[in-house]
Formats: sequence, C-alpha cells, structure tokens
Amino acid sequence: MFDKIIKFSCLEEYIQSNEKDTFPVPVKLNVPEWFKKMKSTIHEKTVKGCMPFLDTLTTGYLLKVPQDITIFHGYDEEIDGKVQKTSKQKSSFVNFFEGTLNLNFGENTYVQYPGQVKGWPTLKNKNQGGPIHKIMNPWTIITPPGYSCLFLPVLNNNNEKFEIIPGIVDTDTYDQEINFPFLLHGFKEKEIPFEYMIKRGTPYCQIIPFKRESWKMEITPISAKKLKWTHFLFHNTLIDTYKKFFWQKKSYK
Repeated sequence: MFDKIIKFSCLEEYIQSNEKDTFPVPVKLNVPEWFKKMKSTIHEKTVKGCMPFLDTLTTGYLLKVPQDITIFHGYDEEIDGKVQKTSKQKSSFVNFFEGTLNLNFGENTYVQYPGQVKGWPTLKNKNQGGPIHKIMNPWTIITPPGYSCLFLPVLNNNNEKFEIIPGIVDTDTYDQEINFPFLLHGFKEKEIPFEYMIKRGTPYCQIIPFKRESWKMEITPISAKKLKWTHFLFHNTLIDTYKKFFWQKKSYK
C-alpha cells in the first residue's frame, strides 16, 4: 500500500505530446547494462552483490533532459568592441510551447556566472572557466507535507561530460518548476573550443524524497567484546551477509 505519492505536473499539452520518452521515471528503470551483466560469486566478489551500491541505482526518481541542448564553449566573440572567450547554449524545441512551458529557449539565456560562487574549489577543475549553464525543467514536483527532495547527479551512473549541482528543495511548499545549474567537466584543455550536445532523454538528475526531521548527534563508546561479537556475526556467512541480515527493501514506483 502506497501512502506517499510524489507528483510530477506539467503543461497538459506537453503531457499529451509524443515526448513521453523524456518523462520522469523511477530511477530503477535506468539500471546500467554493465551492472546487469556483471556477475558476483564466492570466488569473485563484485559490486553486483553490494546492496549499498544497488540502492544508489534504484532509490528515487529520474529526470531526463527534455530537449537537445548544445553548448558552444571557448569561441572568440567580439563583445563591445573587445574579443572575448564565450560560452553559449542553443536549444531547439517546438515553438508552440514557448512562453508556456519552462524549457531552454533562445540563446545563452539561462546561465549563472562564476562570480556567484567565487572561491568554490569545485570550479577549479570543472566548468572550463565559463558560466554555469542551466537545464530548464518543465516539471513541477510536489511531495506530501513534511517531505523534501534531494536532487543529485545520477548516482554511480552519471554522464561523463556534465553534472548538475546538488540541492535540496522543500517540495511540499514550493510549487514552481525547479531548474538545474550544471557544470561541464571531462574536457581537456586541447579540446577547447568545443561544441557539446546534451541529447534529449539523457538522464541527468536523481530525486530522493525524504522526511524532514530534527536530529541530534551523539558520540558513544562500544565495548571490545560487543565489537568482536558483531564482527563474528557479520563474517559467519560467506556471501550476502548484509542483504540477509541488515538490508531493508525499498519501493519506488
């Protein structure tokens, strides 16, 4: 019985369109083929038998890029009489939706500038010195009272060339579309300037709903006797110990 529902709402015409391959889905429908094909045996243990790793691939929901977005980065452009290195984006979509659906329209409209996160060490190795581009998201995401959502790059299955900046939104009270700034990475200096297309349907955001609760931290000791007994129980079986005795099944539909 499901008493918790996460709602993804969008313009009616878009829901009735032929764009369903870009609609949100449970992330468990995106388990990578390399993981499905992997084997795990007593003689050769792999992450296939690691339930914490599996949980990252099956927990929550998935957003997909709703349209092709091309990034033109590092090209010379004359601005106010000066030649500067620029980073722009171009997107294509049916103009019927423009002005009514939260999507990337036009050119270089949806960016934040590095000065807004000045001093953030992450930018030293990512984003190639350009502005922080955004994926405009057409979906409004609503959770039950008291529940928020953690938005992350797709865990252990993310794109090699870009990733969103993680964030938390109180989706029980915020009733607008949530847009996602992303960082470029994985490009070498010799590849600049470059053009990179983020193709429609590309998984880019994992959503994990959670209940907001107050917590207090404590640091407590554990006796050597209890620790030895715990280790004995854990290593008393050869395979799937965590799965058999500790792991709890989750369900996202």
